[in-house]
Amino acid sequence: MNPAASSVDRGDIQGLAAFAYGKLTQARYLLAQINDPAAARAWCASAPVSTAEWLTEAPDTAMQLAFTAPGLRSLGVPDSVLAGFSNEFLSGMARDENRSRRLGDIGKNDPEGWQWGGAKTTPHIAVLLYAKQSLDAWMRAVTGDRWDDAFTTIRCLETSNMEGVEPFGFRDGISQPDLDWDRRRVVDGDQTEYGNLVSLGEFILGYPNEYGKYTDRPLIRPNDDPANDLLAAENAPESKDLGRNGTYLVLRQLEQDVRGFWQFLDSVVHRNPEERYELGAAMVGRSLTGDPLMPESGAAIAGVVEKSGKARNRFTYDSDPAGTRCPLGAHIRRANPRNTDLPGNPDGLIARLSELLSIPRAKFATDLTSSTRFHRLLRRSREYGEKLDPEAALQPPPPREEPRGLHFACLNANIVRQFEFVQNAWLMSSRFNGLTDQSDALLGNRAPVGNVAADYFTIPREGRAARKIQGVPQFVQVRGGAYFFLPGLRALRWMTRGGRQ
Repeated sequence: MNPAASSVDRGDIQGLAAFAYGKLTQARYLLAQINDPAAARAWCASAPVSTAEWLTEAPDTAMQLAFTAPGLRSLGVPDSVLAGFSNEFLSGMARDENRSRRLGDIGKNDPEGWQWGGAKTTPHIAVLLYAKQSLDAWMRAVTGDRWDDAFTTIRCLETSNMEGVEPFGFRDGISQPDLDWDRRRVVDGDQTEYGNLVSLGEFILGYPNEYGKYTDRPLIRPNDDPANDLLAAENAPESKDLGRNGTYLVLRQLEQDVRGFWQFLDSVVHRNPEERYELGAAMVGRSLTGDPLMPESGAAIAGVVEKSGKARNRFTYDSDPAGTRCPLGAHIRRANPRNTDLPGNPDGLIARLSELLSIPRAKFATDLTSSTRFHRLLRRSREYGEKLDPEAALQPPPPREEPRGLHFACLNANIVRQFEFVQNAWLMSSRFNGLTDQSDALLGNRAPVGNVAADYFTIPREGRAARKIQGVPQFVQVRGGAYFFLPGLRALRWMTRGGRQ
């Protein structure tokens, strides 16, 4: 650890940054708008918010609080302070047509059709509740008699426990970045090996990120913090750091057409069960059990945590530049290309000279994608709806069937460089990694790019022409979404005191 760096106060960080609360199998997200700012501040001040401090055993319940930009304004945070937050957080997920286009929120995903998060239904606050059992009792205890005075609930997002499997039927949550809580990571520009250990500042504001810089966040004058709630900023000690130990929460409700997915695969392979699962694995990049299509890497990867005794996360794509083992457009390859920095991935003049002089580059191909370490996401998603096995999905649906899907949630310190980049440049892009006319096989929007529909999926094959599947339907529809700020507890205290100069 850098001796000049201050220690991390995990008691000031909301627990979602450290824990997925996996043992708390019941969860519910309350989305609300503020009725009475004074009542809302009083309620938030007394809320039992769970922190990131290590516990000897998992708690029975947990609670997290997050606010949109309109929510902070309604709470009483002045515009001069709000101006310190990122532009994408201030403008919101659904209020900018260009942002919607970049995120793939057009056509079926247009925010005009969202159930929440659109222009008229943007929540002010998200209350994330988790429990081992008796979630209803926990919610009643948390909201209490003062909830209705302070808030109007606009949506209650229920979740379900699919035991680590996402609705399409694939093992989920295997690959996650490892946060450098001890601040031992040394950042430099010569990182030629993929690693899973990521600078704390990529996920928690107030600390250096993978560039060795501090992400912009609200800094205020000491006299605007008369109760001395806030700590000084590490990179600007003359200012108080409102963002320190906070992070941004991206929440999107993704409805999944599970029957449509498996029935399409079944039709492509002419009802061959073995080929059906192989095609599904090619689109995902993993089998149903979570095993990657890539073999285990010979070298250990820093920060990788093994799951169930299997090396399901210890691999890169260095030995598969053409995508013959794991297709270039597979979901997990798009979401995390597992590539590295210069000089390992030379591009431009260096790459052309290397080719001209026939200088071999055994390990890296031309750098077609940005270095992964600048775009990691800490996922905290929960499923909703009834679980449907792949075999059952091949059967006709009942007369009335409840929707199922994923409440996608992720934490990041820089929304535009992390979530929006991954969503736009990797998942929704029809030209990711040199591909054409195809977006992500699972999450992609099939809206045409120019006059060509982005509804292909390509499976490269060694020594012969690639298999190109056309007419891939859109399997996921966005039903809601918003950007939230998950404040540190010191910042929450400052906000509940009024946050006014």
